[in-house]
Amino acid sequence: MATSPLSGARMHGGPDHLGVPLHDFSSNGNACGPCPAAWAPVQGADASQYPDASYTALRDQLAAFHRVDLRRVLLAGSASEFIFRITALAAQRGASGVWLPPHSYGDYAQAALAFRLPVVAQPAQAQLRWACDPSSPFGAAHASLEQLPGPAALCVLDRAYEPLRLSAALAASEELLQKFWQLWTPNKALGLTGVRAAYVIAPLGAEEDVAQLERLAPSWVVGAHGVAMLQAWTTPEVQAWLASCLPTLRQWKASQIAVCESFGWNVLPSDGNFFVCRGAHPGLIAALRQRGIKLRDCASFGLPGHLRLSVMPPASQDALHNAMQDILGKSK
Repeated sequence: MATSPLSGARMHGGPDHLGVPLHDFSSNGNACGPCPAAWAPVQGADASQYPDASYTALRDQLAAFHRVDLRRVLLAGSASEFIFRITALAAQRGASGVWLPPHSYGDYAQAALAFRLPVVAQPAQAQLRWACDPSSPFGAAHASLEQLPGPAALCVLDRAYEPLRLSAALAASEELLQKFWQLWTPNKALGLTGVRAAYVIAPLGAEEDVAQLERLAPSWVVGAHGVAMLQAWTTPEVQAWLASCLPTLRQWKASQIAVCESFGWNVLPSDGNFFVCRGAHPGLIAALRQRGIKLRDCASFGLPGHLRLSVMPPASQDALHNAMQDILGKSK
């Protein structure tokens, strides 16, 4: 059996060395996607030309969409690209530590490692502080956001899954949000995770840091397809499509939780379009992958014996149920 040459490297959901799974529960994109009103302009993007290097029109659109000053809008190649870039800024500013939630997206820690910044136990010890809500892997709030902002600290709120929030609400006032670097990655909500583009809304009064982050970015940090996706993101048609997805995703989530509980798994609370289950036996992920079904192993999050599953359509849920019945039957 073929093995990946990157085994032991960074762990992510999505396609792997076996190709694209028939039923991919491992990646948290919107299972209702791709969004037709975003997919069409991405397909029609003119890749024969450079984008405007200043992204003038795109930044205008994003600033109007969020009702913020244009100078607060920063483009990024992806969420992960910005994670490394703002960590570089923290290192340049002489940071002595990074704080991140105990179970969180691995690139926060990977970036700290790359710039030789230790991960510290308390936010007050760090000059770069991370939060994500809904978080990965749990799909719930990481921590109270009020405790994070502080003098001279770079505080980032990763809002990757905010557009796919299925319950509860972000526990932060508008006043508090103005103290965070708010990181947005619409490709998940649009079901276009292969299009790499993101943007950031900077805190109030962060003009100097915005300028330095611009200097740290490569030219044309977002390509033509990413520009097309982000422009579509701001349109009423796309936002209406996204709103129409949420009731469907709630229904699919309820039925998928019931399927997982029928296997004896303990489903943990989640507000997002994904959730974590506890109780999977060793070898299950590999057995399911051979049947065209991929789940996300949470061992890389520091949660051995846990699985993360994105909400998928009924046909994929049926495939998971049938495969599990086969595996459990053979294990008896």
